[in-house]
Amino acid sequence: MAKASNFLQSTLLPSSSPLRNLRSQPLPLSFPPLPSSRHRPITIHCSVSAGETTKRSLEEAPDISWGCEIDSVENATSLQRWLSDSGLPPQKMAIDKVDIGERGLVASQSLRKGEKLLFVPPSLVISADSVWTNGEAGEVMKRYDVPDWPLLATYLISEASLQKGSRWFNYISALPRQPYSLLYWTRTELDMYLEASQIRERAIERITNVVGTYEDLRSRIFSKHPNLFPKEVFNDETFKWSFGILFSRLVRLPSMDGRFALVPWADMLNHNCEVETYLDYDKSSKGVVFTADRPYQPGEQVFISYGNKSNGELLLSYGFVPREGTNPSDSVELAMSLRKNDTCYKEKLDALKKHGLSTPQCFPVRITGWPLELMAYAYLVVSPPDMSNSFEEMAKAASNKSSTNKDLKYPEIEEEALQFILDSCETSISKYSRFLKESGSMDLDITSPKQLNRKAFLKQLAVDLSTSERRILYRAQYILRRRLRDIRSGELKALRLFSGIRNFFKQ
Repeated sequence: MAKASNFLQSTLLPSSSPLRNLRSQPLPLSFPPLPSSRHRPITIHCSVSAGETTKRSLEEAPDISWGCEIDSVENATSLQRWLSDSGLPPQKMAIDKVDIGERGLVASQSLRKGEKLLFVPPSLVISADSVWTNGEAGEVMKRYDVPDWPLLATYLISEASLQKGSRWFNYISALPRQPYSLLYWTRTELDMYLEASQIRERAIERITNVVGTYEDLRSRIFSKHPNLFPKEVFNDETFKWSFGILFSRLVRLPSMDGRFALVPWADMLNHNCEVETYLDYDKSSKGVVFTADRPYQPGEQVFISYGNKSNGELLLSYGFVPREGTNPSDSVELAMSLRKNDTCYKEKLDALKKHGLSTPQCFPVRITGWPLELMAYAYLVVSPPDMSNSFEEMAKAASNKSSTNKDLKYPEIEEEALQFILDSCETSISKYSRFLKESGSMDLDITSPKQLNRKAFLKQLAVDLSTSERRILYRAQYILRRRLRDIRSGELKALRLFSGIRNFFKQ
């Protein structure tokens, strides 16, 4: 797989352009943080719908003429030779087939904890400042002030189409022809396999944004310069490929002024949930490095962290799901909605919209609990009309924009709010359980062995994700039931005490 990715930052995109819709996620260090904002992006209008795009079968998609199979070591070995000839210092790691990630970097000698590795020079890093082999195309893109992400996506396609005419030929030849990404799942597959997970909505949204970005570039730039951007090269399929590469390999380097970059060789490192080391530019050595957070013996695969991402986020960008229970950053998005029969529905909805929220609204639930914002949203949902003066405070707290009253509490409606969260959890659990039960007998309806393998692979990913997300909800269900039991038993004790005191005074 590739490397730490942070999401697209909407601040990179002009407010007047559909390009703004590329979602900004809260990732950690580099790819758009790019992971983890839970707020929904603004709505965009694209000339091609996600449904139209994702329903197209793989057989109908034009072949990508560059790149290699995901597990090709031969192309990656050629990459290492080219990098060495181009200024990459001698490495203590080599590329090889591995158990986790198809191919990865393994230690070729003993590595110490705390040792800096890689030292990829800036001249071998691809960023928005990289020189275009087709200089005229590059000038056109910069004249239109295209933001970094779509600029890099177009740059990749331009360089890839030139084959050996590009200085990046060896690097692009080592990139996967079809990245592991939900961008390559059809709408039918998303609906069938991810029906229970909120990641389905995120995937559809991402596909829509990528298609909308391509359509925007095509109408504003490519159609006006068809000799520089021919449609047989710059089309929705090649953009799906280039964005798949960016989502899975682009990093943000904090010590290079937060620059987004593709770092050849470094992006052969795979992710491990227990590793806490990231890529960054080291000013003293003038290279992109990471620091080993543990010792490695010769032949052991070396890992970095792609960031504190949930299993769903890892599937969304990188196409894999860690083993159940191994990801301490795992979470599941719980959707919560106002009750439409609520007499205060309009007032509550207005309060939410004022603070950038909506209904339904998703919140992350972890194995260790849920955020205060979720509790504030639940308070708002269950609050009666006589608490209308608090609607604004609740909505603000739910949006995480409140600097005060972080631990918002309304004891008089706490039990009802917790019961509402429990009901939401159990509704979600029932969806996961239904999918997992049905997945055992799911008809893949495929005759081609290659497609059968693909469908079985996607189904297994969906089963693994659903199992891990349901596990978190089961834990939340247990905590909520205990808390409600304690509240109700406490109320019962108070009633018994009150009854005893009353009887005493009756004597």
